[in-house]
Amino acid sequence: MTAPTKPSPNGPTDALPGSTLGENPLHRPVIDWFDDNARDLPWRRPEAGPWGVMVSEFMLQQTPVNRVLPVYEQWLSRWPRPADLAKEAPGEAVRAWGRLGYPRRALRLHGAAVAIAERHGGDVPTDHAQLLALPGIGEYTAAAVASFAYGQRHAVLDTNVRRVFARAVTGVQYPPNATTAAERKLARALLPEDERTAARWAAASMELGALVCTAKNESCHRCPIAAQCAWRLAGKPEHDGPPRRGQTYAGTDRQVRGKLLAVLRDAHAPVPQAVLDRVWHEPVQRARALDGLVSDGLVEPLPGGMYRLPLS
Repeated sequence: MTAPTKPSPNGPTDALPGSTLGENPLHRPVIDWFDDNARDLPWRRPEAGPWGVMVSEFMLQQTPVNRVLPVYEQWLSRWPRPADLAKEAPGEAVRAWGRLGYPRRALRLHGAAVAIAERHGGDVPTDHAQLLALPGIGEYTAAAVASFAYGQRHAVLDTNVRRVFARAVTGVQYPPNATTAAERKLARALLPEDERTAARWAAASMELGALVCTAKNESCHRCPIAAQCAWRLAGKPEHDGPPRRGQTYAGTDRQVRGKLLAVLRDAHAPVPQAVLDRVWHEPVQRARALDGLVSDGLVEPLPGGMYRLPLS
């Protein structure tokens, strides 16, 4: 969910003067809209660099921008380069992650920072295959970093992009629950041939889904491609597919895990079992959540029934 908002003379993702936008009629209006409406976010500024882009991509997975912003700023202030994070214990990454949720992302980002420091001299690699080989980095993140940090031509398919393509091209309200081969094929077919313009298109289509072509209450009157949108032209047919289930939180193991981690984040010494027992009334669920945290490497058990965030 990143990329520079405005062209700058030295930015790697800027479309060069005279670069072609290809034959697809969606490219020009979406990119022009993005140039005028993209949010000014810190990871889109030139000073963020590839590491700032990578950090933002980890944090923005399943987490809204307004929650990410303060944690992102603190993170980059403390660890401005991958090597700075790599020197710290992984538990410090978990502590700094705060309440962003899905804290395994913090461990994965720490693991990626260690690998970057060890394999790539402390610089986020430019090669897509090398990005994909980093621990904790999947196809989406590798494509996003290569595109948004280095201006390369890759199909970047997050939920927002998939929804835009589903509506504008396929004519359905929502994409499938999991990304399909057909969606990947469509995304590749829609990529502009010019590399830098392709990176701009990836960012623009993502921002369109985030701000206009939203999951609910879409703003078709503000959409630059409303006149070409297959779903709108078909009369906005209702979703016809598996039910779309919202994520629950209250009373789940996720909530219990979050409460246990909150105690450990606030403590700078090992915490006894008795203190953790106070965070949740149901002992079986509490024990299951704690065991899960230990299995995931987010909590380290010590002799004598003590627990702490991991040091290695």
